[in-house]
Amino acid sequence: MDRVRSAFNSMMKSERYSRFTLQPAEDEERHVEVKLSDGATEAEDQAGGSPSFRPAPPRQKRSTVCYLALGILLIFVTGYVLGYLCHRETRVEPVNCGTEPEGTTATPPVVTPPVVVPAPDVPLNQLLAQKLTSHAFNKTLRDFDMLSRSAGSKEDCDLANRIFDQFKKAEMEPWTDIHYVQLQTPDSKRPNRVLFGVDVFEPTGYLAYSAPRKVEGKLVYGNYGRQEDLDVLQKKNIELKDNVLLLRAGKISFAEQVDNAATKGASAVLIYPDAQDYTYVANTTLYGHVHMGSGDPYTPGFPSFNHTQFPPAQSSGLPKIPAQTITANMASALLQKIGGPEPDASSGFKGGLPSVAYSLGGSENITVEVNNVLVNREIHNVFGVIKGFTDPDRYVVLGAQRDAWGKGFAKATVGTSVLIELAKAVHKMVENDGFRPRRSLVFASWSAGEYGSVGATEWLEGYMSSIDKRVFTYISLDGVVMGRGSFMASASPLLHSLLETTMREVTSPFGSGTVYDMMETSNWEAKTLRPMSMDDPAYPFLAFSGIPSISFHFISPNTEAYSYYGTNLDDVDHLNYATGHLTSETVAVAAQFAGQMALRLVHDHLLSLDVGRYSSFLTKAVVRVYKRINQLSQSGQLKGVNPNWLNRARGSFQRAVASIKTDIQNTDLNDKEACRILNDRIMSVEHSLLSPYVSPIETPFRHLLLGQGSHTLASIAETTDMKQLHIQLALATWNLQGCANAMEGNLWDIDEEI
Repeated sequence: MDRVRSAFNSMMKSERYSRFTLQPAEDEERHVEVKLSDGATEAEDQAGGSPSFRPAPPRQKRSTVCYLALGILLIFVTGYVLGYLCHRETRVEPVNCGTEPEGTTATPPVVTPPVVVPAPDVPLNQLLAQKLTSHAFNKTLRDFDMLSRSAGSKEDCDLANRIFDQFKKAEMEPWTDIHYVQLQTPDSKRPNRVLFGVDVFEPTGYLAYSAPRKVEGKLVYGNYGRQEDLDVLQKKNIELKDNVLLLRAGKISFAEQVDNAATKGASAVLIYPDAQDYTYVANTTLYGHVHMGSGDPYTPGFPSFNHTQFPPAQSSGLPKIPAQTITANMASALLQKIGGPEPDASSGFKGGLPSVAYSLGGSENITVEVNNVLVNREIHNVFGVIKGFTDPDRYVVLGAQRDAWGKGFAKATVGTSVLIELAKAVHKMVENDGFRPRRSLVFASWSAGEYGSVGATEWLEGYMSSIDKRVFTYISLDGVVMGRGSFMASASPLLHSLLETTMREVTSPFGSGTVYDMMETSNWEAKTLRPMSMDDPAYPFLAFSGIPSISFHFISPNTEAYSYYGTNLDDVDHLNYATGHLTSETVAVAAQFAGQMALRLVHDHLLSLDVGRYSSFLTKAVVRVYKRINQLSQSGQLKGVNPNWLNRARGSFQRAVASIKTDIQNTDLNDKEACRILNDRIMSVEHSLLSPYVSPIETPFRHLLLGQGSHTLASIAETTDMKQLHIQLALATWNLQGCANAMEGNLWDIDEEI
C-alpha cells in the first residue's frame, strides 16, 4: 500500500499538461508535448528549454505502473461500496398523509413537465391595452389620492413603502435609494411679510430656495418678467436696479423670472396669479421653487448621500435676492396704489384684475421680508425592475414624482398610478402571455420633485458611472393628464419618430380616431412639440446625463400648463372638470401611450431611436452661429475665426448619420451581436453631445444643443465677448466632432476630414 501511495503522489507531483498534450506513439518514439508552465526554477528552464515547450518525460518503470493501477482499482471499489451503503441508509420514503389498505401498490409520483410559455399571439399593444383599463385606474387613483405628501414627510415615506410593496408583489426585486437633502420651508415663528404703506401682508405660500433677507425699494410692475418685458420697462425709463419687481405667474418658470430680475439688478421679486391667466379664487396661494437648476443645490454635481462627506458648496443657480408669492387679492391692493406711467396698449402688460390700471410704478416704496429656513430631510426613491432576456444591462426608465405641496392629484397621484399599473401590466405580460423583453424596464418613484427634481437628480449624480450609456431612454410620467382635446410633448430629437408612430397607433380618449388624428393637422411637429424647459422633470436626464428623454401631456387646447399646479386646488374634482369627467379614461390612454413607447424600445432588435432627426435641428443651430461669425468678421469685431470649422464638424456628424443608416440597411437584424453593435453606436449620440469642457458643478446642463450655459451653440450665437466666442467655438467644434467619431464606432472608420 505504501508503494501504491508513493506512486500516486509521484504522479500528482509531476508536471501538469494542457488538454492539447500529444501522447507518445506506440513505437515508443519520443514526441514533443505542449504543457502549461508549472513555475519551474530558472535552472530547470535553462536545462530543459522553454517551460511551455519541452520533451516528454521518460516512461515510469513497469512495476510502478502496476502498483498504481491496483491502487486506483482499490480506491474505486471502496468508493462504490460506501456510496451504495450511504444511498440505502439515506433513502427517504414519500410522506403518506393517510392509511393505505394492505396489498395496495403505491402510485408513483407524477412528474410535472416544465411549463413552456408560448410567444404571445396577440400583438403587444393589444395585450397592454387589455390590462390598462379605466376600471383598473378608478381604483388605483382612489388608493393613491392623499391629503398631504410633502417631500420627506411621514406621508411621503408611507407612500414609498406602499409602492415598494407593490413592486415586491409583482416580483420586481425592488430597492430604495436614500438621500439626505436640504429643503427650504417657511419659518413657523417668523412668517414672511410684505409691507406697503399701511398694508401688511403675511402670505402662506412661498418659493423654496429664495434668499432669506429683508429688502426695501420702489415697487415696479414687470408683467411676466420675461426679457422682452423688462426691456419695455427700460425703454420707459423705469429704474429696475435696487427696486422690487411685481410679476404675474406664467409663460416662464418662477426660477427664470427671478433670475431675469436679478440680472437687471432688482432687489426682490413678488409673483402672483393674474385673473387673465388663472380662473381660481383670488385668495389662492402659490408654491414653487426658484433654483435655476435641479437637485439639491447644496450638493451641486455630486449626490447627497451624506452631507458630512462633502465640502460646503452651493449651486450657481441659487438666487441672490428674496422672492415670494402673493395672492391675487394682495396683488390687486398693490397695483391700485403703485402709481407711475401706464403701459402701452400693445405691450400686453394689462391683465384681468378688476379696477386695476396696471401702472408701471417706480414711485412708491415697499418692503419684502423672507425668513425661509433650510431643513434636512431624508428622502427615498423607490425602484423596481423587469429584467430583459437578451440585454438585461440596457434599461428604459419610467419615472413619476411622488410628492406634492398639497394633494397634488394631477401632479403626483396620476403619475404614480400610471407607474404602478404599467409595472403590473408588463409583469403579467411576462408571467402569463409569453412576452420576453430583450432589454430591462426600470420603474422609479421619485421624491422631492417639487423642489426641482431633487430625488431624480441626486440619483443621476450618485450612479452616473453605473448608468452611463446603459439607460438609453427616460419616459416621464409626470403631468401626463392635464385636460382634454389636445396633446403636446417635449423630447429629444432621437425620440421624435417613435413619438409620431405612437401617436398614430394609440386611440384617442376623446372621440374616435388616434391621438395623431386628434391634432387635426398634417404638421404634427409644429402643433405638438415644445422645447424642453428647465423645470421639465425629464430635463435633467436629457441635458445633465445625456439620456434621450420625453415628457408628454394630454391637455386642453390653447393652454401650456395645468393651472392648478403648485396650489391646494390640485385635486380630483378640478382634474375631472378639466378632462370633462373622463379622468380615468384619459389616464388609461396615457398609460398605454407611455407603455407602448417603452415596449417598442425594449422589444425590437434595433433601438427605436432615429439619429437622422438630429440633422435638421443641428443644421439650424450651426447656421445661426455661422451667420453670427460672418457678421462679426465683416464688421471687424472678430478676426482669425473661420466658421467653416464648425460646419465641417456638422458635415462629419451628417456622414456618421448616413453611415449608421447604411449599416442598418445592410445588416441582418436577426443577428443579435450585429444589432448590439449598431445599438451602441446609436446610444452614443446623446451622451456624446454633453460638453466635456465644462464643470457639472458650475454648468450642470452640459448638452451642446439643449443645455444651458456659454458652451451651447445657442449661447455662442448670441455672445458679445469675442474672446469667449473664440474659445467656445473651438470647444463646441471638437465636442460635435467627438460625437460624430463615437457614432462611427470603429477607429478605422472615423472621418478625419476636419
